[in-house]
Amino acid sequence: MDIDSLVQRINELARKAKAEGLTEEETVERANLREIYLDNIRRNFRQQLDTIEIVDEDTSKGNGGLTH
Repeated sequence: MDIDSLVQRINELARKAKAEGLTEEETVERANLREIYLDNIRRNFRQQLDTIEIVDEDTSKGNGGLTH
């Protein structure tokens, strides 16, 4: 399931939960979809963090280690 359809289904279930409530199966589905969504966000964030490269670790300079 791609991220767009995943978010769409989560939103459908959220609207239904507010309007009329969810069945037990829908509640379980919503929890599973939310976990998949959060795992995706965590994985993407971890990839972003892994690509960060520290250029200058020397923070003893008056400008916080920034170079011009």
